[in-house]
Amino acid sequence: MNINRRSLLALPGLVATAAFLAACGDDKEPESTGPVKLRFLSLAWQKESLAANKQIVDDWNKANPDIQIEYVQGDWNSVHDQLLTSFEGGDAADIIHYESAALGEFAKQGYLADLSSLLPADFKSEISDKVWQTVTVDGKVVGVPFLLESQVVLANKKLLDAAGVTVPAANAPWTWDEFAANAKKLTKPGQYGVAWALKSPTNRVMNLALNYDGAFFYEEGGKWTVKVGDGEKAIPQRIHDMVYVDKSASPEALSFGSTDPLPGFFGGKYAMLPGSIYLRQQMIEQAPKDFEWVTLPALKGTSQNQAANPQTISISEDSKAKTQAMKFIANFLNATNMAKLAHGDWLVPTGKAAGAQLVQSTQGKQGWDVAVASADTLVQAPFQRAAGYSEWKSKIATPALQQYFANKISIDQLAKTLEDGGKQVLK
Repeated sequence: MNINRRSLLALPGLVATAAFLAACGDDKEPESTGPVKLRFLSLAWQKESLAANKQIVDDWNKANPDIQIEYVQGDWNSVHDQLLTSFEGGDAADIIHYESAALGEFAKQGYLADLSSLLPADFKSEISDKVWQTVTVDGKVVGVPFLLESQVVLANKKLLDAAGVTVPAANAPWTWDEFAANAKKLTKPGQYGVAWALKSPTNRVMNLALNYDGAFFYEEGGKWTVKVGDGEKAIPQRIHDMVYVDKSASPEALSFGSTDPLPGFFGGKYAMLPGSIYLRQQMIEQAPKDFEWVTLPALKGTSQNQAANPQTISISEDSKAKTQAMKFIANFLNATNMAKLAHGDWLVPTGKAAGAQLVQSTQGKQGWDVAVASADTLVQAPFQRAAGYSEWKSKIATPALQQYFANKISIDQLAKTLEDGGKQVLK
């Protein structure tokens, strides 16, 4: 839910839309006898993302006088309360932009429409089953996933070249062992191989733990428990060892927020910077003109798996024009528009055709080849379905991980704290 950049792409993407619209026509809702007005709550907030959203809506309204879309600007910081109030008051927007991790609560209360019968097979096949699972609640598809965020590594190309470290291709990622070895090569007086910005460590650790099948949350008999075994320990221990054993990672960076290491990164203090795929925008907007950077693929343990929490488009159950709402969504998320939206937010499109257009239009530069390829690594994580995760994250996991990364507790003490905290929160 970050980032923006130049809008692009003007390639026609109407074939998928036409098929989508045709399928929507099979819906049994009665057609309106007059113009239908639908409200679209959008959470776009960056300059180019806003422009792309509003342009798509304007173009739609000009081409579809019988289905008019009212653009309503929302805000990520207040949207949850806004939606809760509007759903309870019966005044929710017809079409809603949000994220998959937050849909379950509203879906279970019956506020979101089941889109299963409105989604044609050719559209569904554009998005992987792993990603569709993130918007499926009790067997119902309650949103269309369209933008993804992945974890990658940004690197100073000149420093890599000087150390004889070859940039891996998008389809040939480094293993964690190779990453650690190269971080040591890139470490010398005044220069660390890596800066891990872990002021808020839990999401990063939970996402990357899937590289080693570390789930943390396990469901048994309808009840969730927290278990910390070798898979869960792997990522925090590897990061810890880079700081305190190899001394290839900066200890001061552990207290940084995601963008805090950028001055040091640009100045050559850190050779590599793990972070979200959207950090590429800061490279364009903030890096010195002569700074040469590259995007390295997501690291690999037993897999490259990471947690998927896509941005989504849903339809309110109370909407009186679900067929027409889906027609708009079909246009809003056709391949060309999805590529524009992804480029505007520096995120990853869920659709295969949108990803292909994005790589073609950018020639894979600025890390777009790596970004698009990372979509295949994103899956639903158990913690995304566990009631009580948010409380466990804030009260238990974050302070415990901060202590561990500060070298104040051992990995076994961390594991016990996380497990005992799960027993307290997941009663």
